[in-house]
Amino acid sequence: MDKQNEHPPAGERIAKVIARAGLASRREAEAWIAAGRVAVNGKLVASPALNVGARDRIEVDGQPLPTRERTRLFLYHKQRGLLTTHADPGGRPTIFSVLPKELPRLISVGRLDLNTEGLLLLTNDGGLARALELPATGWLRRYRVRAHGSVAQAQLDALRRGITIDGVRYGEIEATVDRAQGSNVWLTFAIREGKNREVKNVLGHLGLAVNRLIRVSFGPFRLGDLSEGAIEEVKTRTLRDQLGDRIAALAGADFSGPRIERDRIEREADAVSAPHRHPATGAQGDPRRRVGRSAPASPDARVRPAPPDAGERKRPPRTRKKRQRDAERFGQPELARREKKARGRRSPPGKRR
Repeated sequence: MDKQNEHPPAGERIAKVIARAGLASRREAEAWIAAGRVAVNGKLVASPALNVGARDRIEVDGQPLPTRERTRLFLYHKQRGLLTTHADPGGRPTIFSVLPKELPRLISVGRLDLNTEGLLLLTNDGGLARALELPATGWLRRYRVRAHGSVAQAQLDALRRGITIDGVRYGEIEATVDRAQGSNVWLTFAIREGKNREVKNVLGHLGLAVNRLIRVSFGPFRLGDLSEGAIEEVKTRTLRDQLGDRIAALAGADFSGPRIERDRIEREADAVSAPHRHPATGAQGDPRRRVGRSAPASPDARVRPAPPDAGERKRPPRTRKKRQRDAERFGQPELARREKKARGRRSPPGKRR
């Protein structure tokens, strides 16, 4: 065995350090290095195959690297019709083009297809994103699925042993039939690997055509009542507790660093001379949106939607079509409970008509 491999150099790869500082993705940082824009201790770096330590002085375009921000995680309710990417050559809208502009540069934990909706985890820490995507992490991804066709529960039960389709092996799958709706059927589908188009491929193999797919949970984090397009940050203490020591160590998460808002990152990026400016954040978003309250500590607790801005209109009354969609999403008993609770808030004791 090569002795050099037995004792790898200390520190972290320079592209990883740049990415963790919130300036760019690791791939973008590698491109900067190839372009001769990155220096370590006053010397230009020729290759990304370089490990750096805490005492090394890193500069991009002559400017020192910003302080690394603490590891943060956000829950986002993705809508249909948005791509999970930072940029699309075809000019189609992406999730990062509609996020609030005050957020740090974020990356997604895995992806959701164009027409898949529901819970998407976003983080400023590439190490955390990679750790949560690993099948070894074992976090369950749960979906609500509407599909055209019919299927027996016995067919779904057989998926617990895994299945091989066109040479691709899919691991253990938990699936149950919730109810039939005309020519469609609603299912609950839970997987741990999250391979590309896994839900659609497996159900297609069983003769079902998926026409709606909603991710309702990822590990201990749930979509709950988070409204479409809304985003909420998980409290640092909650995140640390839910990750646990093993995943936190695997990700190299840092919960002690500062919380850096976008305006500070932009000021540091502005110091870089044109045309090489730090892409410190993702695409500009709608300034009317805002970050809501943090997620609750309990993994079973529901996430509440962010309060609307003062200048926005109040939510219109529930329409019949909206109520039908909610009944499909939550189920009739849960919807009735929510409506009863909402009526109680609108009509406090002592103010009955």
